[in-house]
Amino acid sequence: MTDGFSVPGPAAADTLAASVARIAELADRLGLSHGGVFDVQQLSEASGVPADVVTALLEGRRAGEPDLQARFLQRLDLLRCTRVKPNGRRYTQQEIADGAGMSRQQAGALINGDRRPTMEHCDAIQRFFGVHAGFLTAEDPEALNGALLRTEQRLLKDWSGEGDPLERLLLDHGVRGIAWRAAQLPTDKHRDKVTEWLDMLLESVKPTRASESAESGAPGGVNQTET
Repeated sequence: MTDGFSVPGPAAADTLAASVARIAELADRLGLSHGGVFDVQQLSEASGVPADVVTALLEGRRAGEPDLQARFLQRLDLLRCTRVKPNGRRYTQQEIADGAGMSRQQAGALINGDRRPTMEHCDAIQRFFGVHAGFLTAEDPEALNGALLRTEQRLLKDWSGEGDPLERLLLDHGVRGIAWRAAQLPTDKHRDKVTEWLDMLLESVKPTRASESAESGAPGGVNQTET
């Protein structure tokens, strides 16, 4: 524990590596490119970790800023660059001070690195910029892992089948891959068998759609009340 801030142990890098492996496998199952899922700039903005450090950590290298104050200044500068006003301008020191409930002198000292931040300072600035707790203070591997876990939750939501049944079918059964393999079959007879199998799968999702229509009272559904 340093100045009231939790300091993660060496296991943080192993946790990050496990998250990267899990998300890479999930991306493969969803047919997503690793470049899109592990977009360095997006992960940097989501975590506060500098882009070059994100790259190094994703590659399994030890990296990151160990000093709390230096890390705080990196994250705060990133916030001021990426969380801007509607007109595209940065928030001024006075605006940050007013929004965080501190004096302009306090805000200026924190921004310029002349004063070491406290938990209260960090909480107030994080609330002002609308970022999660720990954004300004978490060690780089921990911060990046948090951003990756949020990415994983979004991907799992896509994988859970909350969308259109036909889209779910395409994901669950890898239809595009099946179609490619079917094209390699030697005869039309073999390809017709694959088509027949796909037709059966498509038929299997139709009752779900019909049921949804009936429940919503859409045309074709029985939704009448006797009078």
